[in-house]
Amino acid sequence: MLYILVMLGLILVGLFIAASQKPDTVHYERSTVINAPPDRILPHISDFRKWAAWSPWDKMDPAMKRSFSGAESGVGARYAWVGNKKVGEGNMLINEVSTQGVKLDLNFLKPWKAECKVQLAFTPSGNGTQVRWIMDGPNSFMGKLFSLFVNMDKMIGKDFETGLSGLKAVVEKA
Repeated sequence: MLYILVMLGLILVGLFIAASQKPDTVHYERSTVINAPPDRILPHISDFRKWAAWSPWDKMDPAMKRSFSGAESGVGARYAWVGNKKVGEGNMLINEVSTQGVKLDLNFLKPWKAECKVQLAFTPSGNGTQVRWIMDGPNSFMGKLFSLFVNMDKMIGKDFETGLSGLKAVVEKA
């Protein structure tokens, strides 16, 4: 019995050491080219009410409770949600809107707290616009520990790819 407890203790110490070696910040990024100029893309990003048409999280929980406040769209627009375990709870605030894209603050409240900076950045690309979805934030100890078992870049990246694909379809169809 003592042998088992010692082994479990060593495994836990090993996990804590491995987690502590993870970076203190995270960066997730995906991109796509949308066959439209930035002025056709911006309205779909700078108005949170339009996110339901392309956001991957809205499709994960159609019963999610949403609230909008602040500006109708653009700088000062606020969006908050409370959903199932997959989407959690949080809020967003748009800080900047320009022909280069949209910057916002993203605050997760559940399943764990995190404050992230998000950007949907535009770069000319041929006859279209490259849209890069970027998220930077802190990597808490729980996040570091979780990332030992789950590839967070792959998980969040998949959601970004789904969202960008949806945004591309909505914009190009309009």
